[in-house]
Amino acid sequence: MMMDEIRDEIREEIRKEFQKDWEKELKRNPGCDPESWWEERWLGMKFFLGFLMGLGILALLFLFGWVVMLLWNWLMPGIFGLTTLSYWQAWGLLILSSLLFKDMPSGRDDSCRKTDRKRRKELRKLVEEETIRPESAPATPAPAAESSAPEAPGED
Repeated sequence: MMMDEIRDEIREEIRKEFQKDWEKELKRNPGCDPESWWEERWLGMKFFLGFLMGLGILALLFLFGWVVMLLWNWLMPGIFGLTTLSYWQAWGLLILSSLLFKDMPSGRDDSCRKTDRKRRKELRKLVEEETIRPESAPATPAPAAESSAPEAPGED
């Protein structure tokens, strides 16, 4: 029972925050519709945006390997007396460290991740349902819990 009340409070807080953000955005841009933004773009613009995103991802990947190489070459020779790395050796080090230190899925952890994903999906669905419903429509009240305690004789 307590968990249901907490869940309902969290839902209400999320709904209120989402509603505030939506009202701010509507004041700032009265014609905004998050669903239609992508559909309004023509095909050439979509390809261009995809191309830019691809270039951005490649640039970030290059930058990541470069930063690892610079940090290694700056710290490791001075501290431990190790040799410097080339760019591709730094990427090899990144791949090796991800293989060695990455969280390996186990039965228990994997099920926790699945339930966490499921919980997030349900929460997203609830928030969307509550924000789609107009404010004038009353929320359906939850059924009252029946008490299992017997009534005392003579009380009516």
